[in-house]
Amino acid sequence: MFITEKPAVIKLQDFLRTHSEGLQSASLLLGGIPALNATNGLIDDICEGSDLTRRLRHGLVRLNHLLSLEFVHELYRPEAAYFADLDPGAPYVEDICLLSEALKDILFRLDQEIVQPVFLPLMAT
Repeated sequence: MFITEKPAVIKLQDFLRTHSEGLQSASLLLGGIPALNATNGLIDDICEGSDLTRRLRHGLVRLNHLLSLEFVHELYRPEAAYFADLDPGAPYVEDICLLSEALKDILFRLDQEIVQPVFLPLMAT
């Protein structure tokens, strides 16, 4: 069986390999050990596999939400506490912003490349 890899998936794998350490550090800063473990597993699974499963795509969305500070204003979430401890003037803040923007760009390209099947509702006769 011949498998062709999609350019956006290859770009994603390259991005994750190149920025693995930065993504893991950002995850630890923004979400603690659980986020670090999730990011580490996500990077390994995507870089070792050839297909982006629904679980992996969901993991990418969660990573994007973490890096883009999606939930820091919801006080019941752990991200709010980690965010409160950050120093806005620290150099890692700019690094996290750059990683977030790069990941968003890759996710946009993936979205354009991955074709989801359309399920038409069964028509009653």
